[in-house]
Amino acid sequence: MKNMKKMVKRMMVLVSAATAWSVAAIPAHAAEETAVMAAADPTGDKAMAAALVVGLAAALGALGMGIAIAKSVEGISRQPEAEGKIRTSLMLGLVFVETAIIYALIVAILIIFVL
Repeated sequence: MKNMKKMVKRMMVLVSAATAWSVAAIPAHAAEETAVMAAADPTGDKAMAAALVVGLAAALGALGMGIAIAKSVEGISRQPEAEGKIRTSLMLGLVFVETAIIYALIVAILIIFVL
């Protein structure tokens, strides 16, 4: 349990650092733009946005799934007689998390091809 908390903290620090780096890079990227680049095709920006959407959704979804699985295994070990109910709830929760990740993929595809 203690190792899981350390892993979650490390993951949150990593996500925070990546987000801060991305936000800090936006003004630097914007300052480099010229009038010629502003009229160029924004495909690269769309690809970055799509990658950010899918990457964050997949990373945070995987983190949530890992926590849910750990908690369900812990619950089953504490109350083996409730295994069926815990497993059913776990599967339903994992389906919802996976659906959110798939929605993020659909949004990324829409960003690339529609916008």
